[in-house]
Amino acid sequence: MEEVLLTIITVPEIEASLVDWLLTRDDITGFSSAAISGHGTQHAHLSTSEQVSGRQNQIEVQIQASRAVAEALLQALKRDFEGTDIHFWMSPLLAAGHLD
Repeated sequence: MEEVLLTIITVPEIEASLVDWLLTRDDITGFSSAAISGHGTQHAHLSTSEQVSGRQNQIEVQIQASRAVAEALLQALKRDFEGTDIHFWMSPLLAAGHLD
């Protein structure tokens, strides 16, 4: 089974809804989230203050899962969060575990 790290980037306005949605999923055992700053050249979605500061407040969620579960999560996200401009990427995990 191929393990991946699914990273989801979204705006703070939908963080609570996304976290609640993820907590209802039976196919994942947990996830991490953090406030981050997004930087880029696309300014259409930025407020005036974000354009001046050169950064956008965002939320990053990371989920370690099998590739099949991650792909199912993406399909469900597309259905349940349509129009929210969620950005994602999926990366293969070379190793993961606990240091005992």
